[in-house]
Amino acid sequence: MLEIRPAGLNEFSLLPALEADADAVFASLDPPFPHTEFPPPGTASSFAEAFHIMVAGRPPVGFARLEIVDEQAHLAQLAVSPDQGGRGIGRALVTAAKAWALEAGFHTMTLCTFAEVPFNGPFYASCGFIEVPEAQMAPGLAVLRREEAALGLDAMGRRVAMRAHL
Repeated sequence: MLEIRPAGLNEFSLLPALEADADAVFASLDPPFPHTEFPPPGTASSFAEAFHIMVAGRPPVGFARLEIVDEQAHLAQLAVSPDQGGRGIGRALVTAAKAWALEAGFHTMTLCTFAEVPFNGPFYASCGFIEVPEAQMAPGLAVLRREEAALGLDAMGRRVAMRAHL
């Protein structure tokens, strides 16, 4: 398994291309998913502003971006290079992110994802995340879901918020 570690400052510039490559995996779905309509990849500056980023490999072949939402850890993004898919790197990143968040004093981790995409909702469920009903969303998570809808993500497929207790 690849080493999972905090991203180095010199690696933030590598993450936008990795994000774009990871998004291209949506084209392999049947029917193909409209990933070209996703918001553009982040920039090196936006990655540098993240609360915490963990990477897998040198150079990185995957990353997990963590933010704080509702005073808890939020997995804002998970990306793995398509040529490294199916090797457990995504699961290792999620596991490491959860362990890091617990050590940092957080009690839960949330995320937002496509419910029916196999490497999204079902994958996160297998990592211990459960769907959060809209009526039970904390204010910050509800704002994120509204922002996703405004970006057009909800029109591509059912989006959900999920939570894992750490």
